[in-house]
Amino acid sequence: MAEECCATNGNIMILACAGGSNVGQLSNQAAVELTQEGYGKIFCLAGVGGHLSGFVQSARDVPRMVAIDGCSVGCVKAILEHAEVPLKQYLVLTDLNIEKNKDFNLRREDVEKVKKAVKETTATGVEETSGKTPSGSCCTC
Repeated sequence: MAEECCATNGNIMILACAGGSNVGQLSNQAAVELTQEGYGKIFCLAGVGGHLSGFVQSARDVPRMVAIDGCSVGCVKAILEHAEVPLKQYLVLTDLNIEKNKDFNLRREDVEKVKKAVKETTATGVEETSGKTPSGSCCTC
């Protein structure tokens, strides 16, 4: 079961903001939908932020990862830096000209824009993985 949790099946580990604004929720919604579509796997950012060893080690070891922040505050980036997890590919939604606000009625076109940006960001320079970390271990999600 743990293997299923952490397996990326050649896809991307997705670490997404889920902050208290539209862009935080857009980040999370896009990550959920990409996972449902089989493009990547949403991963527990809270586990990394809580310095839970299995989560941190899996995030360090995975060859393909994208971190998605809603805005320039950069909470996802800060969590990864604090846990000493290398930042591989990074996306900030306000850089996509999506204005940060408190409107939680997410627009479908914004969700699609974020999903497209994630795919474009992760399209180059990535390596396939069997779903196990290079050490052969996996988190205990």
